[in-house]
Amino acid sequence: MRIRPLTWLIPALATAAAVTATTLALPRGERAAEDRAAAAADARPTGKARPDARNVVLAVHGGAGTALDRDKTTPEREKAYRDGLTEALRAGQKVLDKGGSSVDAVQGAVMKLEDNPLFNAGKGAVFTADAGHELDASIMRGSDLKAGAVAGVKSLRNPIEGARAVLDKSKHVLLAGEGADDFGARHGLRTVTQDYYWTQARWDALMAAKEAEKGGKGGTGAAGPPGDSPAALADAQSKGTVGAVAVDKRRDLAAATSTGGLTNKLPGRVGDSPLIGAGTYAKNGTVAASATGAGEVFIRGAATATLSNLMEFKGMGVAKAAYEVIVKRLPALGGDGGVIALAPDGEFDAPHSSPGMLHGYLTEDGKVVTKIFPDETPPNS
Repeated sequence: MRIRPLTWLIPALATAAAVTATTLALPRGERAAEDRAAAAADARPTGKARPDARNVVLAVHGGAGTALDRDKTTPEREKAYRDGLTEALRAGQKVLDKGGSSVDAVQGAVMKLEDNPLFNAGKGAVFTADAGHELDASIMRGSDLKAGAVAGVKSLRNPIEGARAVLDKSKHVLLAGEGADDFGARHGLRTVTQDYYWTQARWDALMAAKEAEKGGKGGTGAAGPPGDSPAALADAQSKGTVGAVAVDKRRDLAAATSTGGLTNKLPGRVGDSPLIGAGTYAKNGTVAASATGAGEVFIRGAATATLSNLMEFKGMGVAKAAYEVIVKRLPALGGDGGVIALAPDGEFDAPHSSPGMLHGYLTEDGKVVTKIFPDETPPNS
């Protein structure tokens, strides 16, 4: 057998010797300083070290987008947003306090947000490009990874009820369009005509988006109307989705998400909200997560499933995993947003790369916290 000469070893040894000689030539104090700096770099966390709160049993969000401005938000409007988030939390709390399931709790919380025209879901849904409404929702149970979702529904009063019906009463995960509407109606869900979803502020937001397409004021595409007009407050400040996450007394997790989509979106467009692993995910032992923001980016990044996988396979805590996905990974794909993420032990985090994210949480002892202004919930936090 022919033995190859180890010619590659000579320069490698020479390089190593030179590095060692250079290091040893440093004064002892400088070598120690370099060693400390290297150790600190190795120990430096890649994400946020601590969660936003502990002992949380339920959390909700009302969308990520342009943050509410303290200087332009009237006391009445501030109260309306805080009351809306609080009402959703209290609805879920009633379920949990009676020993109910986390699935029932997140559904109850999301239904309250769907009934509130301030939020882009249900009654407050934005308009599509053809002046219609197409709504999406999903719900997932962490104990067995069972899920249900609807996309592009046009007549269900509460799309999250449709998603729950798919979970409980079908062998499928996702139903879309007319089939989803018909399925809900056959199972006794409340139906409405399209005018139920209509609000003046959402209509004004659509008109502003149409003007933008023609080169008028208000930005580009579906960015929404400018300034502090009612349309801007209704659209830009609460765009995205609504969602809820919960853990019940059995330590079972659940998550739910619902949305009216994007102002001036193409008919038939489906975002991340009804897609399991993108906008919604729940798995006992890791996390319950509901996302909000640039839907296409959350789909491409498999946002909520990735968050769970980082916790399961890399041993990250909920805060570090959520920060990694929302603040570090998704913006590199070209979009921003946020997530509410709840671990089975009650650790909760709500990072976002968008200017703001409306959200709130309920602790085990009944304390309610709502956050709607940038100084309460700064971006990249």
